[in-house]
Amino acid sequence: MKEQMIVGVGKGGQLLAPDGKTVLPPSGWVFLPAGDAGVTRRVTTAGKFWRVQVQKGRRSISKGVWAPAEVVQRAQKEMEALRATESHQKKLAGAAERRQKQQKAYEAEFYFSIRHWLNFHPDYDELAHRLAKAVTLHAIPVGSGTVARTTRIPVEERAAKAVIAWMRHQTTAYDRLNIARIKGERRRVRQLLAQTSQQVLSRYRQGQALHPDCPLLLALNKL
Repeated sequence: MKEQMIVGVGKGGQLLAPDGKTVLPPSGWVFLPAGDAGVTRRVTTAGKFWRVQVQKGRRSISKGVWAPAEVVQRAQKEMEALRATESHQKKLAGAAERRQKQQKAYEAEFYFSIRHWLNFHPDYDELAHRLAKAVTLHAIPVGSGTVARTTRIPVEERAAKAVIAWMRHQTTAYDRLNIARIKGERRRVRQLLAQTSQQVLSRYRQGQALHPDCPLLLALNKL
């Protein structure tokens, strides 16, 4: 019969039951770290297990599972056998090709979303292209952890946030600032820098003459 328990991790690394009490895995159990979804899925559908989770902000992140050693070993052997088959290799190759096509399509969509949001004056079209390309290359890779990889907001909003984030690091002193560890202070600093970046972008949108020391121009020229 399938049974599970969600356990947390204490400051000393000990396992904590839902009621907060320290617990020890049953004899003969081993820990299977998160990372191999196929093996984990077989283990968690086989019977008893403990899922280890940690809280990061509002998210619960799985660190892996504790389960009987024989169950884990059997699941690992089954996955090794499956992955060695020709049909599985073809499936993997097909999936990789589809992901690559999806990535290329999203890259183009993201680039043009940035261009649309920038809305630079025609005189600065070439700079708009360079900026959109730079932001896209930085933000778009899978696993980058940037706002471009989220699906919780529209792509147009992702594009705008990605530009402001790129400018924060490339055109301001943000990375060198000593920000006080006060709740909300980092957000306040980011908002102030975002306003400065918007002011810089507005000059390009209006077609104003640029000063040679324009932080955005200098950052683009370094690429």
